Amino acid sequence: MLKRQNPSTPEHSRDLAADGGALSMSQNDSRSLFNLSQMVLSAGQIKPSPALKHSKITYFEVEIVDVQSKKQICIVDKVSPASTLLDVKHKFHKACPQWYPSRVGLQLEHNGPFLKDSISIQNLAVSSIITLYFTDLGQQVGWTTFFLTEYTGPLLIYLLFYIRLSTIYDQVESRKNFRHPVVHLACFCHCLHYIRHLLETLFVHKFSEGHTPLKNMIKGCAFYWGFTSWIAYYINHPRYTPPSFGHKQVFYAALAFLMCEAGNHFINVALAHQTNSGNRTCFPSPTYNPFTWLFLLVSCPNYTYEAGSWISFTVMTQTLPVGIFSFLMVIQMSLWAQKKHKLYLKRFYPEVRRKAAMIPIVF
Repeated sequence: MLKRQNPSTPEHSRDLAADGGALSMSQNDSRSLFNLSQMVLSAGQIKPSPALKHSKITYFEVEIVDVQSKKQICIVDKVSPASTLLDVKHKFHKACPQWYPSRVGLQLEHNGPFLKDSISIQNLAVSSIITLYFTDLGQQVGWTTFFLTEYTGPLLIYLLFYIRLSTIYDQVESRKNFRHPVVHLACFCHCLHYIRHLLETLFVHKFSEGHTPLKNMIKGCAFYWGFTSWIAYYINHPRYTPPSFGHKQVFYAALAFLMCEAGNHFINVALAHQTNSGNRTCFPSPTYNPFTWLFLLVSCPNYTYEAGSWISFTVMTQTLPVGIFSFLMVIQMSLWAQKKHKLYLKRFYPEVRRKAAMIPIVF
C-alpha cells in the first residue's frame, strides 16, 4: 500500500524553499530595475560629454616694400586679425629700429593715400599675405609741440620790439618821441591773442596722438615769427603814425577785436565738448551764449572770429604789414573752412546743409 507523501518531508521543504527563493530573487531584481529607471528619469536625459573645441586663429603676414625701389624691407609675421596698423608699425620698428612708428607712412597701393593708424588689418586683408608700401615721412613732432612752438614765438618777439631794444631802434629817437596810446593797446591785444591760443592748446583743444612733419612746424614758425617781427617793428617804431580817425577808430576796432577773441574762445570750447547722441557725435548747437549763435549761419565760426580779430587789429593799428598778414590769414582760413565744411557735410549733413563755411550769407 502506498503511503501519501507528507508535505513536511525534507524533500518537499527543499522544493518550497527553492521556489520561494527564486520568487524572492525575481521580486528583488524587478525592484532594483524600477529604482534604477526612476533614478535615470529624475536625473534627466543623459548627455554626452562635450567635445573640446579647438579655436583656430588665422594670422597674417605683412610684407613691407619700399615705395621707390620696390624692394622688400621686411616681413612682419604672426599679425592677428584684431591688430591695427599702429601695431604693425610697432613690430616694424622692432625689426628696423631706425624707423619709429610716427615716421612710417604705409600705403595699400603705390600711389594711394596713407593709411590711418586705427584701421584694422582684417579690413585690408585679401589673402593671408598683405603687401604695404613704405614711405619715410621724415622727422615728426606732436601737435601740442607744434602749436606751442608756433604761438610762443610771436608772443616773445612782439615784446622784444615793444621794449625797444637798443639793437633794434635808435635810443635817442626813442626817448624823444611820445608813444601813442594805441601802441600800448596793440601790445595788449597782440599778447592776449597768442596767450589765448597757448592756453587753449594746453587745456581746451583735444589733439589726436598723430604727428606732423618737422618741416611743417618750421614753415609755420617762419610765417608767424617773420610776420610778427615785421608787424611789431612798424607799430613800435618811434616814428609810428597813429590811425587817421583818432580815438574813435581805435576804440571801436579794439572793441570788435575783444568780441571776436571772446567768440573764438567760446566756439573752441563748444567744439571741444561736442554732445553725443547714442553712438553718433552731434554737431554743436547754439546755446544761451550769444557768441555761439554764429553756428546758425556758418559751420566754422572759429575761423570767422579769427578773421574778424585780425581785420579789427588792422583797423586799430592802420599799418600795412598787419593788413597784408590779415589778408593772407583770411585766405588760408577760408581754405581750411571749405575743407572742414566738406567733412562736416559727410558727418553732420542735416545740421550743416544750409550753412556757409566761414562767411555768413544772409538771403
